[in-house]
Amino acid sequence: MSLFSDNIRSLRLHKKISQEKLAESLLITRGRYVKYEDGTSEAPYEILKKIAHYYHISIDLLLSVDVRKIPMDNLLQLENNRLVLPITVDTNGENFIEVVTQKVKAGYLNGYADPEYIESLQHISLPFLGPGKYRGFPIEGDSMPPHEDGSIIIGRYIEKLGDVKDGRTYILITKSEGMVYKRLNKNKTNALVVASDNNFYPAYEVKVSDILEIWEYECNIGRNDSKQENPETANVVNMFLELKREIGELKGRTP
Repeated sequence: MSLFSDNIRSLRLHKKISQEKLAESLLITRGRYVKYEDGTSEAPYEILKKIAHYYHISIDLLLSVDVRKIPMDNLLQLENNRLVLPITVDTNGENFIEVVTQKVKAGYLNGYADPEYIESLQHISLPFLGPGKYRGFPIEGDSMPPHEDGSIIIGRYIEKLGDVKDGRTYILITKSEGMVYKRLNKNKTNALVVASDNNFYPAYEVKVSDILEIWEYECNIGRNDSKQENPETANVVNMFLELKREIGELKGRTP
């Protein structure tokens, strides 16, 4: 039997329904469904979608994660049944904040939907944050001052793309770029225009279809206690950085 077969059998037993009743809900015969559950036949995409919608979990979860190892109450349901976000809780039922450290950052794209991977992350608790699902992400470089390289941004999970707001900052998990922290400059129909607070870095578009997760900034954990720059000084620095970037572009155009 395959993992998929084990999963749909486990889910059916958990829901306490018969094979016949489930088959009726899927608009197929019981004999056809039995073949999927015993692993003698592979379910086509249309049936996979129906089963996923029936149990309100993602196809990815059905095919790649052993649901028998997951407390079903520890899954956060997202819109349109597109993903199930694994969460971790303490002994009092309070949500932990999983922290994606720099060391394990590279594996997040492969493990963001895997409950076992999420469980393996370091956990912290920040009671003042209030309701919501939070996660910590490391940032790199100097594109988002005053946050420095190595700081941890605590983000609140955004379930619906329509909830993002211009002017706010977000951690974006994307297929092409991985993990980025930027300010939303413009919310377009099929793309988000994002920008760095450091004007040296130009704004760019991120296609909605490329986005896996969005986390809105809530707070940061950093080690820098230096005095904030005078705004006028910061403007002069940004002016020189912009000039440096323009010179670099001109050199690149020189034949």
